[in-house]
Amino acid sequence: MSLQDDFNKLSDKIKQYRDEARVQLHLARKDVKDEWDDLEQDWDRFRSKLDQIFHDAENASNEARETARKLGEDLKTGYQNIRNKLK
Repeated sequence: MSLQDDFNKLSDKIKQYRDEARVQLHLARKDVKDEWDDLEQDWDRFRSKLDQIFHDAENASNEARETARKLGEDLKTGYQNIRNKLK
């Protein structure tokens, strides 16, 4: 086998790996984008819930406060996960 054949095989293998990596990267971005979109909907619900609690602060039940706190913690974790995936 010639040196040219060796380099052609190496080049073909690199191209294959590159193409596979490109597809995986594209899919990962799609997954992260979908996750982001879901979190954005949760963010809107969280902000609405907080606005309601702040508006009715004296009348807000402990259950409503706990629900908002839990949603906030879940959002924080979700955004941290996305940030870590994009590093």
